[in-house]
Amino acid sequence: MHTPKTLKSGSGMSTAKQLLLSIVATSISIALTFGTAAVVDSNKKAKEKREIVMMVMYDMYNSLQSFEQADSMIRRSMNLQLRLAEDTTQFSNISNELLVSLPFVEYTETTERIFSSNIETINTVGNVFFTENVADFYRVRNHYKTMVCDSLFHHLRIDDFSRVGSTLDFNFMTYAIMSGGFVRNMKHLFDQCKLMMDVSTDDMEAYRKERMQMEENSSGDNEEWTTVFEELKALQDKINKAKKK
Repeated sequence: MHTPKTLKSGSGMSTAKQLLLSIVATSISIALTFGTAAVVDSNKKAKEKREIVMMVMYDMYNSLQSFEQADSMIRRSMNLQLRLAEDTTQFSNISNELLVSLPFVEYTETTERIFSSNIETINTVGNVFFTENVADFYRVRNHYKTMVCDSLFHHLRIDDFSRVGSTLDFNFMTYAIMSGGFVRNMKHLFDQCKLMMDVSTDDMEAYRKERMQMEENSSGDNEEWTTVFEELKALQDKINKAKKK
């Protein structure tokens, strides 16, 4: 009489235990699924952030290299003025050297536009101070081109560099002071960005080599276009000859 009741009670406990295990297993499965998705999403965002940061830092790095070169050319122009002041008989050679010593900066605004105009890109980086520094860097970069390079070329078109006197009187020092100040400012902003985004010199060098490798790999496209251009040119020559008949 008592045995069936014991079996029934044991069966109920077994069912409850199985139900509990099933709930626990389902909960763990859900937690693992969402947890894994969260980790994957976090890793993806971290990768995207790093790619954006390195792209911007590489653009700043290249710009800084160009402006440092331009700054050295202005200093060289002052040294040429000194040589001319010491020996005016060298005017012909020195004037030619001055013309090839004019500061020239080369950069594109593609990265600046992508970074500055896309709020999603800025949100991905998620660092207000970095964003402000980058904006300041690009602003100084534009000032350098306008106030140093463009202004210098403008005044050179006005001043007569065909005479010793006007060449010696040209005020390169003003441009040298502006140039040095702008370059120091840009370098300071660049170094700050490296520090706050944990980008080392080795990181920059590795990224630079990677970009150069990508550019080298794309050289095949240039060769292909050269072939197409030659074919089109040959075809146009045939058309021109046929028109003359």
